[in-house]
Amino acid sequence: MNTETVNAVMQAGVVGAGGAGFPTHVKISAEVDTVIVNGAECEPLLRVDQQLMVTEAEKVIRGLEAVMEATGAATGIIALKSKYREACDTLEQLTTGKPVRLFRLEDFFPAGDEQVMVYEVTGRVVPEGGLPLMAGCVVTNVETMLNVANALVGIPVTDTYVTITGAVENPVTAKLPLGTPVTEALALAGVKETGAVRVIDGGPMMGRVLTDLTVPVTKVTKGLIVLPAEHRLVQNKTLTMEYIIRRSKSTCIQCRMCSDMCPRNLLGHPISPHLIMRGLNYMNGDSDIMKNALLCCECGVCELYACPMLLSPKQVNSELKKELAKNGVKFSSTGQQQPVSPERKYRKIPSKRLTARLGLSRYDVAAGLSEESYCPDRVYIPLRQHIGAPAVPTVKVGQQVAKGDLIAAIPENALGANIHASVKGTVKQIGQNIEIETAGKRGGQC
Repeated sequence: MNTETVNAVMQAGVVGAGGAGFPTHVKISAEVDTVIVNGAECEPLLRVDQQLMVTEAEKVIRGLEAVMEATGAATGIIALKSKYREACDTLEQLTTGKPVRLFRLEDFFPAGDEQVMVYEVTGRVVPEGGLPLMAGCVVTNVETMLNVANALVGIPVTDTYVTITGAVENPVTAKLPLGTPVTEALALAGVKETGAVRVIDGGPMMGRVLTDLTVPVTKVTKGLIVLPAEHRLVQNKTLTMEYIIRRSKSTCIQCRMCSDMCPRNLLGHPISPHLIMRGLNYMNGDSDIMKNALLCCECGVCELYACPMLLSPKQVNSELKKELAKNGVKFSSTGQQQPVSPERKYRKIPSKRLTARLGLSRYDVAAGLSEESYCPDRVYIPLRQHIGAPAVPTVKVGQQVAKGDLIAAIPENALGANIHASVKGTVKQIGQNIEIETAGKRGGQC
């Protein structure tokens, strides 16, 4: 293990930029034989990774090589969809003569699920309830690799790339300082009035509808999708759990389409959403079948594509996972992994078909990467932008900070990530967020 790389990544506050924000320095401390850069970007409408693989290709490769050295991996793979032609051509040229190769994926959902990706790229199956590490792999996001490359030269994570799209005048992918209020980010895409629209934070399949548009963008914000309030996708994502469960009990026809299309079920994992839905009426919450909800990756295939009754198995699974975790229940594998379904290759969901099914085809347009720098008047930088414990403030109210200064650190003996100032300015308030008033703003730059 290259401890210098691991330490640099830790000091820079790098976390998984495309998911839940797992601290990257912990992930790359493992020993594996393969490192995979996840460039699938399979959620409809999002455009960040496919553009970074063109504009920042050299840094992405540099970050990958550093992670390979840190983990002892002999193989480095950048997995991206064949349809990202410009990115494929750019990376093909830059990887020539390097211990790194491309893997061209088909255009299906959810190609970006890390367990699906491990199987597609290596043919290995991550054990049920397990992590890619158990299959000898580390899977990282494209922007994460860019941040790793920056960390190696002492540049911490202060910005994030976000696609702002949907029912907007000017779909755009912008580089935003961490802590930028969502309302200001939306304005960059021409959104002036927000009363009749709703905003999904993330992709349309796995994202959530924001109830407060003053919240800040974080290290894991990758998409802000603006949709009319009456859009079916918005309606589905804002149902109450009480209504979801009552409707599921009365309407589920046990067709098992949710299970037949489940990407984890197709990999041989013992999760059957239709049995969990049946269990809402007939089974004890401690049954093994209900515990299998812990295997759900919450991709949304079951409820937004498979179910003919428009029910919400994913949200039922999500609620069950919370309850099981609250009660200290963990998944325990039988150790008898089932084989990958022979039907799997026929049940990959074409991205265009999924986009149409979601009612998003009209919004499936380019969102070019803006070259303009944006600097808000104030930022509200959360102390928790990652899995683990919130960072501990290292600054005081009234203190002057420069962009890149450490403002909150990992708690002692805890899983976490450092937080840095995203602008030059004055610390105005410290709570769950650190509020900084921008100073020295020139030409839109912080």
